[in-house]
Amino acid sequence: MVKLRVGIVGLGKISGIYLDNLTGMFAQWVDVVGVTDLMKDRVDAVTEAYGLKGYTDYAALLAEEKVDLILNLTTPQSHYQLCREALLAGKHVYVEKPLSLNTKEAGELVSLAAERGLFIGGAPDTFLGSGIQTCRKLIDEGWIGRPIAASAFMMNHGHESWHPDPEFYYKDGAGPLFDMGPYYITALVNLLGPVKAVNGVARKSFATRTITSEPKAGTVVDVEVDTHVTGILEFDSGAVATLVTSFDVWHHQMPNIEIYGSEGTLRVPDPNTFGGPIRYCRKGSDQWIDLPLLFDYEENSRGLGVADFAWALQTDSKDGRAGGELALHIVDVMQSILASAERGQRVDIGNQCKQPQPRNP
Repeated sequence: MVKLRVGIVGLGKISGIYLDNLTGMFAQWVDVVGVTDLMKDRVDAVTEAYGLKGYTDYAALLAEEKVDLILNLTTPQSHYQLCREALLAGKHVYVEKPLSLNTKEAGELVSLAAERGLFIGGAPDTFLGSGIQTCRKLIDEGWIGRPIAASAFMMNHGHESWHPDPEFYYKDGAGPLFDMGPYYITALVNLLGPVKAVNGVARKSFATRTITSEPKAGTVVDVEVDTHVTGILEFDSGAVATLVTSFDVWHHQMPNIEIYGSEGTLRVPDPNTFGGPIRYCRKGSDQWIDLPLLFDYEENSRGLGVADFAWALQTDSKDGRAGGELALHIVDVMQSILASAERGQRVDIGNQCKQPQPRNP
């Protein structure tokens, strides 16, 4: 098997788990060639820790003939430009979520990749893990009958009490919907199929946030984005889901995701994880039961989407499961929720995708 040769741009906090997994768990399919970042100390630390080659800048990494795919782990504001440069350099691309800040840019990237015969896709790949893949199998096998509805809740009070550099989460391109929405919406699309239309309501509950975590404790951040967003998602399948993403809620007891069917209810694991637990209640019963996981990759397996690209390339598949059409669809759904909130009307989703193929146990 010929390994997929990967170059990584962006060595922030999330890069650690990618580096661990791509050089360990997925080393059979992936070979990390080298890394680059705007901060030289980050490059030096990673090259020393992992024995990788450090590149002086992004242009040097793109010029490396041994690199097949660019793994873009930069902040969302840089996703479009850096992904575009990689595609123009003839590299496949896998990018952290979201694919881009808006549907127009995301669509341009997907079109450019198709024109050049390249793969593009991105995070999240958590839906490929054991938890959500087990739920997909249960739904496909009819455990809850015909899916009718779903609810999904991602609610907390933001990042300023624990994150070392939380300003970004209140700027354009972030907020609870664009930061965490990709996990929840991707999981729902995997379980129920693509979204047909949305309605949205959004609010900015607090004009400023005060950081209480170090090293920036006391810094006041202006909030530029809506921080409590509710969306009603209509699926092609006929199912309807309620999605709430919020940085304004102190406490709650709502489930991460529940799927409601004609024959029962399935409680889905946190879509920001790869494992369980999974709970199920059958029609006519009031007893919830815990169900076992049926797939591998229960632990934090970030990088699984990159490995899936490697498998797809080996089999001449059209794309990986975490491919460009799915990533574009998710961006369109999120942007359309916010557009609906602004206009006060239902918005149809223009960029459609196929429901991702399930993995085999």
